[in-house]
Amino acid sequence: MELKKTAVLAPNPQTPCMPITFDSARCVGCNTCVNVCRTDVLMPNPEKGKPPVVVYPDECWFCGCCVEDCPVEGASTFHHPLNMKMTWKRKDTQQLYRLEMDGCEPPFRIREYD
Repeated sequence: MELKKTAVLAPNPQTPCMPITFDSARCVGCNTCVNVCRTDVLMPNPEKGKPPVVVYPDECWFCGCCVEDCPVEGASTFHHPLNMKMTWKRKDTQQLYRLEMDGCEPPFRIREYD
């Protein structure tokens, strides 16, 4: 019996963690995101000009460098998981805020040191 030496690229089954999605109409398949990913979550698509394949979504560090370095605006979208989204409540109004809400300013200030 002769064994074939072929490799197959197959993504993990869909998991609740999907850190990045691609707009196939905008993505040019340059693989910049694949090259800058620190944890090798993405692999180049075997078809030229197609978006990369998200192979290991559960290993994403959610650093966002894949979307930041993308040369085509809107080709990739980053999704933080719910447990990583910062929320807080104002003491005086008891209103809840989330970091991504329009018109809300975080309750903390960055200190400047001499």
